[in-house]
Amino acid sequence: MRLTVRRLADRRPVETSVERDDGVVFEMRGAGGGADLPHDLVHALVETELRVTDGIWGCVADGVVWNSMRHVSGRQPPHAGERSAALKRERAARVQHAEGLADVVARLARGAEVLPAEIGATGHRPDQLTAAAAALREAQRAWAALRPGEVQVVEWPAAGCGRRSPRRGG
Repeated sequence: MRLTVRRLADRRPVETSVERDDGVVFEMRGAGGGADLPHDLVHALVETELRVTDGIWGCVADGVVWNSMRHVSGRQPPHAGERSAALKRERAARVQHAEGLADVVARLARGAEVLPAEIGATGHRPDQLTAAAAALREAQRAWAALRPGEVQVVEWPAAGCGRRSPRRGG
């Protein structure tokens, strides 16, 4: 899946184009305008770095369509709405875990306080979280250097993320 995140002028939402492996394309607007690293990009980077295949972006790759997503092109599979709703129910706890994980890594990247219990709750070793925070800091520098209208492209999952190949067809 390819995410193309377009930086807009300061204080405006970020635009992301999501091209799933099945050829379906969505557009979405999300938080994090200006020089701040967009929330959706934080998730993509943290989930890739920590090999989380069932978080926010794993759900999208598997057919979840969040309310913030607008279908642009490509033929959606039969019963796509029902599949999306079922996956949202099935993975609700994992999505909440991914939200918490992204929050912890983002706070580590900013140098904010993170309690040992919060680190333990992530299910990842401290060195893994530290490496993810370093990757996030580097991504933040790259994002801040973009001018309005420029994009950052993320292939999700990155090579070696451990995700199985997507199913095609029924």
